[in-house]
Amino acid sequence: MYKKILFGLAAIGLIGLVLLYVFYDSIYLNNVKIEEPYSLYIKTGSSYSEFTDQLKYEDIIKNWASFNMLAGRMNLENNVHGGHYIIEPGTNNLELIRKLRGGAQDPIKIIFKKHRNIETLAATVSQQIEADSASIVNYVKHPDFLKQNDLDENTLMSIFLPNTYEFYWNANAQKFANKMVEANNTFWNSERLAKAENLGLTKIEVITLASIVQEETSKTDEMPNIAGVYLNRVKKGWRLQADPTVKFANNDFSLRRILNKHLKKDSPFNTYKHKGLPPGPICLPSTTTIDAVLNAVDHSYMYFCAKEDFSGYHNFAETLKGHNANAKKYHKALNKRKIY
Repeated sequence: MYKKILFGLAAIGLIGLVLLYVFYDSIYLNNVKIEEPYSLYIKTGSSYSEFTDQLKYEDIIKNWASFNMLAGRMNLENNVHGGHYIIEPGTNNLELIRKLRGGAQDPIKIIFKKHRNIETLAATVSQQIEADSASIVNYVKHPDFLKQNDLDENTLMSIFLPNTYEFYWNANAQKFANKMVEANNTFWNSERLAKAENLGLTKIEVITLASIVQEETSKTDEMPNIAGVYLNRVKKGWRLQADPTVKFANNDFSLRRILNKHLKKDSPFNTYKHKGLPPGPICLPSTTTIDAVLNAVDHSYMYFCAKEDFSGYHNFAETLKGHNANAKKYHKALNKRKIY
């Protein structure tokens, strides 16, 4: 009898140890199959079954029984939050479920650089956050958004500054647009606004001019000089005659040589046909280019032409005669390279 009691107690103890191990395993032991940080993206509105199906498809959980047991006790079923979560190697069920149940997202970095229209920009952004490109385009083109930010469809692109931004992955179109407006307002501090006023330009006009300068050269040390030429033309009421605006007007950015047929395009963006700045930016200029315009060199040059050595730099001239001489050298170099 005594032996039976001891055996029974031992069996109970063993069962207790097993249950204790199962309990410990379900909470504290590593339960992910990853060896490096893993980005988990959960769509907004996902149900628990959709979420678990996704985890099974991505095959990152080792022991589903232990995960489901603790997830049930912690009511994860009613607390699935969409977003981006970085799962670290060695993560246990408790850590994982707490992170997901609490919606403790890890932010992502959105990067965009040079774009010429909202459609291509939205396409790039939508590849990095949950919002689709159509929702972004529709939101920022809506009359209410345009009116609220004193914009129209021609000036819309002026609110986007190429940069790296931190977002939560499940940001919608409204959150994206609001962040862009906020960043734009921060950039246009009192010092920059004062410089724009000294040039006799609004901030949108500065961005518009910067977009032309951006397309003219990649040489940052030359940008203030090119900006100075265009400002001289604006002051004298001349046509800017900026080749990049002709490319924009013709919707052909592959043009390497501007011909008469291109100059005839009837568009408010064609600065060979219309005086002054175009009605909005032709691309997204970098903040460096915007600052180059704000710090434009005060000189007497009225013309510039690409150097015949194809270095990316330009020859500047005060007179048409000097410009024609520079242009002749450049066209001769184009012909030599059979660029027609």
